[in-house]
Amino acid sequence: MEELDGEPTVTLIPGVNSQKKQMCFDWGPGEMLVCETSFNKKEKSDMMPGCPFIHIIRKNEDVYSQILRKLFNESHGIFVGLQRIEEELTGKSRKTQLVRVSKNYRSVIRACLEEMHQLAIAGKDPASDRQFSIQVSSLSAMELIWNLCEILFIEVAPAGPLLLHLLDWVQLHVCEVDSLSADVLGSENPSKHERFWNLVTVLVLQGRLDEARQMLSKEANTNPTSAGMCRILGDLMRTMPVLSPGNTQTLTELELKWQHWHEGCERHLQDGTFASSPHLESLCKIMLGDEAALLEQKELLSNWYHFLVTRLLYSHPTVKPMDLHFYAQSSLDLFLGGESSPEPLDNILMAAFEFDIHQVIKECSIALSNWWFVAHLTDLLDHCKLLQSHNLYFGSNMREFLLLEYASGLFAHHSLWQLGVDYFDYCPELGRVSLELHIERIPLSTEQKALKVLRVCEQRQMTEQVRSICKILAMKAVRNNRLGSALSWSIRAKDAAFATLVSDRFLRDYCERGCFSDLDLIDNLGPAMMLSDRLTFLGKYREFHRLYGEKRFVDAASLLLSLMTSQIAPRTFWMTLLTDALPLLEQKQVIFSAEQTYELMRCLEDLTSGRPVRGEPDAQQLQDDDVETTKVEMLRLALARNLARSIIKEGSLEGS
Repeated sequence: MEELDGEPTVTLIPGVNSQKKQMCFDWGPGEMLVCETSFNKKEKSDMMPGCPFIHIIRKNEDVYSQILRKLFNESHGIFVGLQRIEEELTGKSRKTQLVRVSKNYRSVIRACLEEMHQLAIAGKDPASDRQFSIQVSSLSAMELIWNLCEILFIEVAPAGPLLLHLLDWVQLHVCEVDSLSADVLGSENPSKHERFWNLVTVLVLQGRLDEARQMLSKEANTNPTSAGMCRILGDLMRTMPVLSPGNTQTLTELELKWQHWHEGCERHLQDGTFASSPHLESLCKIMLGDEAALLEQKELLSNWYHFLVTRLLYSHPTVKPMDLHFYAQSSLDLFLGGESSPEPLDNILMAAFEFDIHQVIKECSIALSNWWFVAHLTDLLDHCKLLQSHNLYFGSNMREFLLLEYASGLFAHHSLWQLGVDYFDYCPELGRVSLELHIERIPLSTEQKALKVLRVCEQRQMTEQVRSICKILAMKAVRNNRLGSALSWSIRAKDAAFATLVSDRFLRDYCERGCFSDLDLIDNLGPAMMLSDRLTFLGKYREFHRLYGEKRFVDAASLLLSLMTSQIAPRTFWMTLLTDALPLLEQKQVIFSAEQTYELMRCLEDLTSGRPVRGEPDAQQLQDDDVETTKVEMLRLALARNLARSIIKEGSLEGS
């Protein structure tokens, strides 16, 4: 898959003239921003804006389709289930389980296809109808290809059963016969319906011979002249040898019986048994595998792979898998007849018939509009041990590369990113790195979404991403003045610097309002308060207030003094702490000892001395402030009074 397969598709942006204006663009993980620019333009006329819009070009539009989102959601469960049962898949049960998984994927495609088809029929908007029709065609092709790959690569049907599977495949995907049957049988006289013989012919072309016989019996009942011929042809249909499931006959026995039956058909044709009825004669020629007769029914066959299966049914019923591609190529050439070129779908089916798995995946990657199909099909085929030897030149295997591409597309959607996480988890080489890169780009629009992202990161021990998300949420909380939430997120992020910033905001609010907000959070900081000195101070300062409120004055005083002497309190907050000490100094009983009082006096003198601290008001500014001067005088007076009382008390105690 290294070579370039053709020129990339040109995307035209409405209103933009790339011939006259230069374009600027910026790549994102799932989309690209494009706008006009006046860069390097000298002419004045060119400086005028031509297209004032910024366009968003999305790499994967399918993730925004409501129906396809159901496909993504439903298939996610199947994918995860397959990865989990991988260890249990052994022996014969392995193939059975893998076929069941494949059928589950197909049932999801079929359900989405039917729902999309209903919307296409009921739609009234031409633009949306066209989009639905495109998606119906895409889903139909996906189911068709997947079913064929299931038969050839997963079921690995041998000669004999292979044709039965291919017949089921054609009958399932060439379904116009059902509406035709309903139309004909719904009429008053089906055998006289203008499309009666079309119905009988299609039934024979699809190998539905029992139904064809029933239609011939209707013709025999209404047209006695052809009753004999209808009976003979009906007997030929009834006696055609078919290897049914559970039948014990060998391929050799089947070939002998089929040869005998084929000679009987040829004999009736040569004897002119059906000469008087062109329709019956044409049916007999089809049953003989006559290529000219089959090609006359091109319109009813509708496509070359229907022609292929019908041709095999009536000419080579025991075809071997290794010979399929010869018949497929000749059928394609005969059906197209040189009148048209193969479509991308034809190339994909042909690659499957050639058992070229890598070409199938490559062609599907080019032709289909999203990575869902190739990612899930490749994963399933990898579990079938069919892709083990194919590594890509840039360090990953094909399965992982396609899963990474698909998961990246899911991350472009506001909710589907949650599915993408599991796909990254099951990519052992590059999944973890890719998840880390993509999860950082998820817009955290709500706290609920942020918590989901955070849970994903924590479950996978993605420490850096957890820290980054918590920082973002803490910043948002600060901007919204939700300090409690901001502190909680900064603690969770283990971000000491931000915890310090938020703690300062708490202290500033306390100074302005005289009380703390979010008391429950501060009271229950526990070991988290050790994250930063400022957070420790905040927690201990709140503890001081709690002790004071409980009238445990001695403990409160000791804690207050330790906050100042241990240098844990910011110098800008010392005056507040000293002011908090005033009520304790004025208590009737002596709270501060003489030694503690000396410490408080030293702190006050340090604060009011002529040694300015950077970022704080100097001594002169402090003295010039009348309020502060009053506080200082009151503190000095209270400290002197308390010192005298404490000396007397301590002296009395020593004397006694």
